[in-house]
Amino acid sequence: MVMGEPGREEYKIQSFDAETQQLLKTALKDPGAVDLEKVANVIVDHSLQDCVFSKEAGRMCYAIIQAESKQAGQSVFRRGLLNRLQQEYQAREQLRARSLQGWVCYVTFICNIFDYLRVNNMPMMALVNPVYDCLFRLAQPDSLSKEEEVDCLVLQLHRVGEQLEKMNRQRMDELFVLIRDGFLLPSGLSSLAQLLLLEIIEFRAAGWKTTPAAHKYYYSEVSE
Repeated sequence: MVMGEPGREEYKIQSFDAETQQLLKTALKDPGAVDLEKVANVIVDHSLQDCVFSKEAGRMCYAIIQAESKQAGQSVFRRGLLNRLQQEYQAREQLRARSLQGWVCYVTFICNIFDYLRVNNMPMMALVNPVYDCLFRLAQPDSLSKEEEVDCLVLQLHRVGEQLEKMNRQRMDELFVLIRDGFLLPSGLSSLAQLLLLEIIEFRAAGWKTTPAAHKYYYSEVSE
């Protein structure tokens, strides 16, 4: 089941119960009629449990923010969302220790929010360092030994790396020093993790683009 109307954005909300689906539908159409702080918490909670949803939750959050701004000129939902993101960010080590999947979902979600939310057509400055900190954590040796975290790191850099670099190039340089050091680790890295790290190093070196030769090399390797 997808939610939406012809000509409008659609959102996959089949994993929510019927009551929550109704809450989200109302938040998108008539945000003033629901508790938007509750909506923010519902979306974050679900994103931490469902990595498929966390990949597209940013789109839904952006639509609710736009709807609320248009209807009432307020930002209750955005404030609630950012407060909750900050709470989870501050407890990120505990989250990672408790649930690797929850941690990967959180990083996916915060990068998705960074990708979609704009202030004056620019990414939100308040999210730049938290996103960087999450990616730096994924580039530590103990994370690089886990394919789920390597996969998450590379996917998020494909998605928001270029935008992040424009906001703070020095931190991106430092992150790639870690990634290169990780790639050269004598042990602990699977062959797939090495391949993914090499691909993202070359992707950035080519100006955040995949050259035809690189695409042929990496993606034929991964599919095999």
